[in-house]
Amino acid sequence: MSSPSYASHDTILDATRHWLTRAVIGLNLCPFAKAVHVKNQIRYAISEAANMEGALTDLETELRTLAESDPAEIDTTLLIIPHALGDFLEYNDCLFFAERMLKQMRLEGTLQIASFHPRYQFEGNEPDDIENYTNRAPYPILHLLREASIERAVNAFPDAADIYERNEATMRRLGREGWREWMSEPAGD
Repeated sequence: MSSPSYASHDTILDATRHWLTRAVIGLNLCPFAKAVHVKNQIRYAISEAANMEGALTDLETELRTLAESDPAEIDTTLLIIPHALGDFLEYNDCLFFAERMLKQMRLEGTLQIASFHPRYQFEGNEPDDIENYTNRAPYPILHLLREASIERAVNAFPDAADIYERNEATMRRLGREGWREWMSEPAGD
């Protein structure tokens, strides 16, 4: 999916929520996502940034917001960046600076950042490998998570270490055509 700069906030949110409910929750790519979704504990923040610097400024704001908020209200944040970081290599550069920012803000060990992008490509994979789709989203997204929530979820999920391999197997079973069909269907909240 591309990230058209003319998309309204509603369009961006709809596409992101559809991806979350169909791919992440619907395919069980993250067994921890459904609980925070159902409890409305996900903050959707849309960045208006047009470049990496602006995206990092918005990231700093969202890291502070999440760190200072009540986990019962906001447990995780999806920082959606529809107008910048469309190039995956630039996005990866941004991730480097995002991790540095996390350390500089002394939030390492409290929060962590997961990454999603329309052209996500794991190291060692070819651009069109279906396994990359486990981290493909409609827009560049920095997913901010609480370490304590991850720890609780991992303790409650006995095979958490196997999630990555299971997700790859799911994507191989689906294939590209199956993925397109799955994602074209409406989300069932």
